[in-house]
Amino acid sequence: MRPPATPRRPAVRSATPQSAVKPAKKTAKKRAKKEPAARKPAASKPAAKQGLARRASRSKPMARARDAQPSARAGLSATARVSQAFRARLAERHDAGRRLAWRRSAIVIGVLAALLAVAWVLLASSFLALDRESVQITGASEYVPAESVEAALAPHVGTPLLRVDTGEIAEQIQDLDAVADVAVTRSWPDGLAVTLVSRTPVAATEDGARWVLIDADGIQVATRSEAPEDLPEVDVPLDEAGRTSAAVEAVLTVLGELPESLLEQVGEAGATGTAQVTLELSNGATVRWGSAVENSYKAAVLEVLLEERSASYYDVSVPSSPATRP
Repeated sequence: MRPPATPRRPAVRSATPQSAVKPAKKTAKKRAKKEPAARKPAASKPAAKQGLARRASRSKPMARARDAQPSARAGLSATARVSQAFRARLAERHDAGRRLAWRRSAIVIGVLAALLAVAWVLLASSFLALDRESVQITGASEYVPAESVEAALAPHVGTPLLRVDTGEIAEQIQDLDAVADVAVTRSWPDGLAVTLVSRTPVAATEDGARWVLIDADGIQVATRSEAPEDLPEVDVPLDEAGRTSAAVEAVLTVLGELPESLLEQVGEAGATGTAQVTLELSNGATVRWGSAVENSYKAAVLEVLLEERSASYYDVSVPSSPATRP
């Protein structure tokens, strides 16, 4: 048997070497033409690296910028929040200041309105006006009747109490003959308190068709049409002001210091000088008093003499050595 035949090689092998080399040259040329294009990347590695570096360097700031943008936005938003909070705080403080100013203004206006209202009530309103029924008079007497005081107050009734001139009223009341002293004070809300000190007559003197009652200072207290039975009579020359001479003032001083029990027994009194005061008792006895000193001592001695001795003449001018005559 024959061994199997080997397969034939392609026709390329059967070609001549020249024909076989030519394709190789062409292929080499083609490769040569293609190689530069394929090797360009390898040849341009430094440039590529530089480009990549540039791109990387460019991309890094951009990346940083991109990375920084959120933080910047966060910073801006935080700043905005702080700014808004600050503005809100300023607005709140401004509003609080305005409210405080309004509150203070309202308080000032309220206080002024209250003061004006109080001033109107005190000075112009009839709520606190003087009422006749609210006037209290103390110290009135037979010689200073309450009616005389009320007559002096009449022009002031209805006037706001704060505007009532108490000094003027006191002067008007003081002009009354029998008033020795007077005090006028306001009694809120609508009254007055009038306190009187009346003069007390100690003698009566005849003055034409009337009798004048005078006190120990020789001041006229009142007038009567008839001689009073409870007062001694004195011969007193009165001047135009209603005052007496020094001698008669001494008599009045003595009468003013006599106890009531003795004064009731004196019918008349007189003096020829300041040291020659005499008393005429209602039983007809005469008392030599002397000067107007040690009056209490002399009065006590005279009371003892009247009890122990019945006489028509008593001398107490020197009370330590009294004397009597039947």
